[in-house]
Amino acid sequence: MKDKVFELINKEEIRQSETLVMIASENYASQDVREAVGSVFCNKYSEGYPGRRYYQGNKIIDEIESLAIERAKKLFKVPYVNVQPYSGSPANSEVFFALLEPGDTVMGLDLSAGGHLTHGKPKITFSGKYFNSVQFGLDEKGLLNYYRIERLVKKEKPKLIIAGTTSYPLTFNWKKFAKIADSVGAYLIADISHIVGLIIASVYPSPFSYAHVVTTTTHKTLRGPRGAIIMVTNKGLKKDPELSAKIDKAVFPGMQGGPHNNTTAGIAIALEEASKPEFRKYGKQVVKNAKTFANELIKGGLTLVCNGTESHLLVIDLRKQELSGNVVAEALEVAGIITNKNTVPNDSMPPFYPSGVRLGTSALTTRGMKEKEMKVVSTWILDIVDYVKSYKLPEKKEVRNNFIRAYREKIANDKFLLKIAGEVKKLCERFPVP
Repeated sequence: MKDKVFELINKEEIRQSETLVMIASENYASQDVREAVGSVFCNKYSEGYPGRRYYQGNKIIDEIESLAIERAKKLFKVPYVNVQPYSGSPANSEVFFALLEPGDTVMGLDLSAGGHLTHGKPKITFSGKYFNSVQFGLDEKGLLNYYRIERLVKKEKPKLIIAGTTSYPLTFNWKKFAKIADSVGAYLIADISHIVGLIIASVYPSPFSYAHVVTTTTHKTLRGPRGAIIMVTNKGLKKDPELSAKIDKAVFPGMQGGPHNNTTAGIAIALEEASKPEFRKYGKQVVKNAKTFANELIKGGLTLVCNGTESHLLVIDLRKQELSGNVVAEALEVAGIITNKNTVPNDSMPPFYPSGVRLGTSALTTRGMKEKEMKVVSTWILDIVDYVKSYKLPEKKEVRNNFIRAYREKIANDKFLLKIAGEVKKLCERFPVP
């Protein structure tokens, strides 16, 4: 008899196939990637780097890792790549570890403005606890204001600036970031974890001519396994010829042991898939779908952060409706639309009860959905937001958890939401998971 785990795997496979995955950081890896991740490479331990291992029996592992490195170098046109980071957060932490001393000043986009925890969130993260973190936000229009960022940089003189996003929907001006960083001699790190696939497809500006180091996860818009890559650019090596060696040492033995060789194999396959014309076509459609989706939601009366999108994601600001992101995300899940609650700029609510919902089109596009389907899904979301308007999150902190639990139980069998879930399932049957 098979272990219960396989029963749960089967349930999760059904859930993913019968719901609309709209979490901006999720996607579907190909069958080849999944086979590689589940291969015998998970059995092998291989501390060190190709040709310099601490264990025997790594000749084939060396070939796999070298193949992944060469494919990344070719795809991104960079001189150095490290494919060993376990995920995006360790990758960013390893860059900090390589380039900084405790107490050095770092700057990054504030979490509520669309940044990431590892971009210097004070007190609660590695990047914000061991370094002097100064964060920049958005202006009154909800946009990056490069003039203000430059003034702050010249005042604080950071040693490192990390630019990247998890929920800022517009494009970054990498040239302006580079000019600002160069003005104080700071390292510029571009975290492209969310947008790497869009950069490959040439529908989002590339940072490779401007940043010293580029980090990225390998799932999300790249459609690979859950790993990460650190890349040093030609500009980075010009600034510091030892930069590659510093990062290698920071990854191993600085912050990690043996790499996950099965993940490395999956990364190698994903990079090859991303080099094909079909992938570029996919990336273009992701942005087309997101823009269509944003336009439909705005026409339906919702407010979006930055008034739209130039990427794969968008964030609904629910303050006008006096709704919590929790309330809307919970209802959407019952209806078969999977999203996540999200903070919005200048959000007065705490991170666990934010005023927004984040949506992404990467996974729906992988299933083959296009603008027509985005219009259908946007109608469902508009209807659901309107339907739950009466469920306002209590102001008192001590009763919020109880409210959400009671609300979750109340809507679990809601006929209106379940009717939409049935329609969602029919749409999913027309666009099966590849």
